[in-house]
Amino acid sequence: MTYRILVVEDDYSISQAVAQQLAAWDMAAQVVTDFANVLGEFAAFDPHLVLLDIKLPFYSGYHWCQELRRVSKVPIIFISSASDSMNIVMTMNMGADDFIAKPFDLNVLLAKVQALLRRTYAFASNITVIEHRGAMLNTGDSTLTFQGETIPLSKNEYRILLTLMQNKGKVVSRERLMEALWATDSFVDENTLSVNVNRLRKRLEGAGLSGFITTQHGVGYIVK
Repeated sequence: MTYRILVVEDDYSISQAVAQQLAAWDMAAQVVTDFANVLGEFAAFDPHLVLLDIKLPFYSGYHWCQELRRVSKVPIIFISSASDSMNIVMTMNMGADDFIAKPFDLNVLLAKVQALLRRTYAFASNITVIEHRGAMLNTGDSTLTFQGETIPLSKNEYRILLTLMQNKGKVVSRERLMEALWATDSFVDENTLSVNVNRLRKRLEGAGLSGFITTQHGVGYIVK
């Protein structure tokens, strides 16, 4: 298994050295380039672990740690020169798993990354986050978050949204959506599907996601 590591570090020399060290041990490292959209890059890359600095452009590592914890339980290791006890305690209270002070030995960093990956994934399946237009659907706990708020979903609404977001940009037929709902204990027919889709639309619109689901008349639905 190739582990994916997201590196959120704006010092180019450090981020490249870390990425090269991880690659040497058959890990796939991606360095964030858009520091105003760390959550979007996180969702697109779907990493197994995040290395996160405190001092970053636009928003601090504290901010991104809190945002990540809203949508995922992915392991987070802070790497920072701000290594006084107050900062370390703050990162732990925000949900970080470890803290490594700069300057650090790359071999020590690698050992901590490997140890945390073993502890996290030895007996646990990976949690996937699907992102679209800033909305984050967490398949681990069936939650949807948008702009820091959690949007409650019924079992049927989650199955519909999951199927659509797994096929974003493509039209999903009504028949396929009904098949997704058949896995529940609900009776599903054309009317049941329409009712559930309309309820889901209203819920999304109420959270600021208007036009998230588009009807393709005579065919099905699409998110794009």
